[in-house]
Amino acid sequence: MGLGTVGGGTATVLRRNGAEIARRAGRGIEISHVAALNLDRITELGLEGVRQSNDAMAVVNDPDVEVVVELIGGYDLARILILKAIENGKHVVTANKALIAHHGNEIFLAAQRRGVMVAFEAAVAGGIPIIKAMREGLTANHIEWVAGIINGTGNFILTEMRDKGRAFADVLAEAQALGYAEADPTFDVEGIDAAHKLTILASIAFGVPLQFDKCYTEGIAGIAPEDVAYAEELGYRIKHLGITRRTDRGIELRVHPTLIPERRLIANVDGVMNAVLVKADAVGPTLYYGAGAGAEPTASAVVADLVDVTRALTTDPNNRVPHLAFQPDALNTELAMVDMAEVETAYYLRMQVRDQAGVLADITRILAESGISIEAVIQKEQATGTERVPLVLLTHRVRERSMNEALARIDTLEAVAGGVTRIRVEYLNGQGIGNRE
Repeated sequence: MGLGTVGGGTATVLRRNGAEIARRAGRGIEISHVAALNLDRITELGLEGVRQSNDAMAVVNDPDVEVVVELIGGYDLARILILKAIENGKHVVTANKALIAHHGNEIFLAAQRRGVMVAFEAAVAGGIPIIKAMREGLTANHIEWVAGIINGTGNFILTEMRDKGRAFADVLAEAQALGYAEADPTFDVEGIDAAHKLTILASIAFGVPLQFDKCYTEGIAGIAPEDVAYAEELGYRIKHLGITRRTDRGIELRVHPTLIPERRLIANVDGVMNAVLVKADAVGPTLYYGAGAGAEPTASAVVADLVDVTRALTTDPNNRVPHLAFQPDALNTELAMVDMAEVETAYYLRMQVRDQAGVLADITRILAESGISIEAVIQKEQATGTERVPLVLLTHRVRERSMNEALARIDTLEAVAGGVTRIRVEYLNGQGIGNRE
């Protein structure tokens, strides 16, 4: 269902690599019915002899179809189609991260009751097999945290800002012209797309129900070229990260711009590429890197799911790999999601201050009274014709609630103009997500 970028890519990969896929799956996988609003690509994709419909429900109700592949996107229609496919006893493969993040709990319960599979590898990080790696390859581990660049559009924008000193709006316009960003880029630049994917990764990592509504989400529109430059000066790079971590208080689930040390491998993931860093107790940190979008990279994940479903067609449903890695009756419904105010990170702070004695002392006093210590300070010379200078502070780790209180007080200082830019800092090393070596 759907012959857009990913649907077309899936048809192409199945046709081109059909013999190799059959050798791996143990039987051939054939497209028997295609539904799309626009069927003009049928000939181009070599699907002339395949049943064609403009109504996706015709695929779902086709008795000859064993596996339904949903590649139309969106919430409402896709949910109806997938639930109907499950009711009809058909397995489902989908690339729809928004649908899984919002309605996955309902869909997986229906699939479990009907004894069918719902596979969704392509929903997170495109062609990177991160779900299979976490759900199966790391099954012996206690996963501690996951941090990922899981939206290529945002990563392209931040890379261009760093490499060429360009402004956010300028690079966003180019990303739209290149097709990396939609006409309405909100999902990408505000972090919503990344939050959908992180919600899925957190459930697989920690064995909890999907809880998209609990994910803290912050975009990159407020990042200025000077922030990128100051981060470099301090030895960091800014990345738009999705981070989930198990703590004594519960599970953190957050998407926001983050300073990370420039020597980290993930700090050097540039352009539209994706990367996910997973820290587990037995294996340690592992990094998964690759194309997070595109026709054939995403199709690679869709077809891999098709092969998994094909292999499992005759398997006892109770012995299949669980949708969210943990057995459905073993999901932890009591583990709380930590409120962002209770999360501890270090901080990068940038503000414009009047160039006069005592200003830095006032700011550091307010921070100290909130229990916040300073690691580094950058204060530039006053430019000709200006009354204010940029002041940049790097702090040690502190609870967000304390930082919020301190920034509210700093904002009231007459010597500080235009508010404070705040970016969280994580170190992402083997000792812990926020620990230095």
